[in-house]
Amino acid sequence: MSIKTKEQKIFEIAIGLIPGVGNLISKQLLSYCGSAENIFKYSKPKLLKIPNIGDVLAKQILESDVLKQAEKELEKAEKNNIKIIFYTDEEYPQRLKRFADSPTLLYMKGNTNLNPKKSIGIVGTRNATEYGKEITEQIIKEFSEVNPHIISGLAYGIDIAAHKSALKYDLPTIGVMASGIDIIYPSVHKSTALEMQKKGAIITENAIGTIPDAPRFPARNRIIAGLSDIIIVVEAAEKGGALITAEIANDYGVDVYAVPGKITDKFSMGCNKLISSNKAAIFRNTKDLLELLGWNVENSQTQTKKLHTDHQLEGEERKIYELIFSESNIGIDELAWKAEMNINKISNVILQLEFKNIIKTLPGKKFKIL
Repeated sequence: MSIKTKEQKIFEIAIGLIPGVGNLISKQLLSYCGSAENIFKYSKPKLLKIPNIGDVLAKQILESDVLKQAEKELEKAEKNNIKIIFYTDEEYPQRLKRFADSPTLLYMKGNTNLNPKKSIGIVGTRNATEYGKEITEQIIKEFSEVNPHIISGLAYGIDIAAHKSALKYDLPTIGVMASGIDIIYPSVHKSTALEMQKKGAIITENAIGTIPDAPRFPARNRIIAGLSDIIIVVEAAEKGGALITAEIANDYGVDVYAVPGKITDKFSMGCNKLISSNKAAIFRNTKDLLELLGWNVENSQTQTKKLHTDHQLEGEERKIYELIFSESNIGIDELAWKAEMNINKISNVILQLEFKNIIKTLPGKKFKIL
């Protein structure tokens, strides 16, 4: 992994500071220009040839003082031991990278890998009942045998219960924030956030010093959904952030599970609604879900090699098989990138391998070798 210069880091931070340039346009600029630095070094005529870059936006890129702002941002990050992860960095979460609206830049404090083998998002109401907190801890305790990362939003209620339970059972946990990395919200969770950083992390897409306002919470929720292999909603009212996270997860193709409750309980209405509308499967028990995900039994290398020989795979089937074997958590989008095949072709090959009883499709468009 090459070491970046200070100038490279400044250019990368600066992209997100350009007025009118969001995550989608940032990636488009990167795709056409090749690097963050080139974006600022292109001439106006060259910028105008890029789709969706008009005269006003080209002028903003060339004339705004974002490079000076970015330099100050980098100084603050280095002074406060804040890691800045750019979209093209190896450390950038590959799960998140699959989605068009993923952040171009992430700020992180902590000590964990943002590309774990297994990850579970646990969300719910801020007004959690004792039952909800107990169920959250029970779920995390039972999942602890497979050592997943626990993802949540550091908020009151189910979120903080999930983080604290992860710490209790020595699991890495990641808190996704709607504020700048230096502003823990709510502030009463500061001690937990500090504890999380020893083995896990807190992350955000927001610049240092950003105050959490209303629109930033749904944006935060998409990162929780994008980082997770599955989402479990423990308790939720009929409206709220947990349901937004579930909706986004459905859009992303991330499987959602909801803990059912009494129809008279206010904070079970959201979970029951998700289940009845087929936007979430019923969470019955951890054992069944572990089996469904293929997380409870690890295939040995010997068994896998035997399958490889027995089936005499060739061409595209062999290529896909080897990718699934070498990267156990790979999804269909990443398979398409690495195999250099379109999604339709990948789907056909996957179907043939399933007919041959060689692989099985798991929730979240993941796969395991049989």
